[in-house]
Amino acid sequence: MGFRRRRCHRLIALGFGAALLAATTDAAVPAEAVAIAPSTMVRIGTVDARFQSYNIEMVEVTGGRFWKPYGPTINEEGGRSSPYAYRPPIDLTNLKLRRLAAALGPAYMRVSGTWANGVYFADTDHPLPVPPPSGFNGVLTRQQWHDVVDFAKIVDAKLVTSFAVSAGARDVNGAWNADQARRLISYTRGIGGRIAAAEFMNEPDLAGMGGVPSDYNASAYGRDFATFHAFIKWDDPSIMVLGPGLSGEVATAPEFAAATKPGIDAFSYHHYDMLSERCSGHANPHTALSEERLARTDRAFAFQRALRDRFAPGKPIWLTETAEAACGGDRYATTFRDTFRYLDQLGRLAKAGVQVVMHNTLAASDYGLLDQATLTPRPNYWGALLWRKLMGSTVLNAGRPRDSALHVYAHCLRDVSGGVAVLAINTDRGTTHALRVPDVSLRYTLDAPQLQDATVQLNGERLALKAHDALPAIDGHATAAGVVTFAPATITFLAMPAARNAACR
Repeated sequence: MGFRRRRCHRLIALGFGAALLAATTDAAVPAEAVAIAPSTMVRIGTVDARFQSYNIEMVEVTGGRFWKPYGPTINEEGGRSSPYAYRPPIDLTNLKLRRLAAALGPAYMRVSGTWANGVYFADTDHPLPVPPPSGFNGVLTRQQWHDVVDFAKIVDAKLVTSFAVSAGARDVNGAWNADQARRLISYTRGIGGRIAAAEFMNEPDLAGMGGVPSDYNASAYGRDFATFHAFIKWDDPSIMVLGPGLSGEVATAPEFAAATKPGIDAFSYHHYDMLSERCSGHANPHTALSEERLARTDRAFAFQRALRDRFAPGKPIWLTETAEAACGGDRYATTFRDTFRYLDQLGRLAKAGVQVVMHNTLAASDYGLLDQATLTPRPNYWGALLWRKLMGSTVLNAGRPRDSALHVYAHCLRDVSGGVAVLAINTDRGTTHALRVPDVSLRYTLDAPQLQDATVQLNGERLALKAHDALPAIDGHATAAGVVTFAPATITFLAMPAARNAACR
């Protein structure tokens, strides 16, 4: 059997079928179409198999006051505007939630956040303390944590967490003690679970927000971190120690990074492009696709990488909390407009060598991948699902500098030997861009009639769950070799299973 015939049979088996013969690119071909060479793209690194991950905030597990989703106005309480509202505990036994989360696996699931700093683990089946014991601001029950462990197993997620560090977890001298951490780890083991990685606390540079004394500083953190590190290495050395997990590019960052000197297994940090309006931020949605806004990911990473190189050289870097905007996300975090940031950030950070990126959140407030009330997938969820389906852990050099509105990233095609996946993001809202692609491909294009739409289309068909909350088929359109065009404000994945890239075998 000749080469052409063998290749044709392979493409049919992979889903191209007879439609390949009729596939065409768009009629309008820009003159500046740049050629890419998937078969010879060079491997530039790898990312963790669970690279794309997510957070479930501790306050979601326990129930409590969290960032209130936007309505016509932010909630009114006592005659003043409040950014918070009580939310009941998330139902981690919900079959729809489990199905949607499992489709993103394998992943890491971080159960942490500001509220985790002051939560009391009630290691008992007897009646719970009401209110929480002195020095704590919430209660985590055995059953709630049992549901977390079960959920992680079912959706193929490895657990990441942090521990209580508020006044109730400290001795008379203000030093941290490991009792609460020991109880949580022991209970997790006892029910057949495992904590894969842990930060000592959530955002030590903002400790005052989580029940820790407002004057807590890097010196106190260093003292406590040394205790924490020694405890983990004695109690369960299989748990990766992450740190310092700072809120951003703060002036005290070098002091906190230096305070992890007993040693970390991975350098962690948090990054948000800005604050949401809940925290007096003033994001302009019309600049969301601009290079200045998207490049903030690069600037934040450069700041954190310099700290890693100085204080933990050679350690992998994890971004353990990120989203469109801190404090629950802006109003457009629920729309297609933010999917450009979401996928471009994954592309940039994978290329830069970041091993894990944890989106905040899976299903809480406006930055959730799912609507917290209905669990309806938002545009970012569909973008995450396509990344999970197509982008493998080997990162390739796409051979095109990011010098225009067309951002191009490439990985080995997931689970296809020799295959290549290309992500092409056209952030230009008025101009079509193009690539010259030497091989046939399956095309997956996300777009929406308006950037502010809360739904998204795949190859012209609206993405939505089917009956009984089943996921729809995620099929690509067979596309012939040649010039492939990308309409304004669109996101396209190209899957090339027959690329025969040696780095992907």
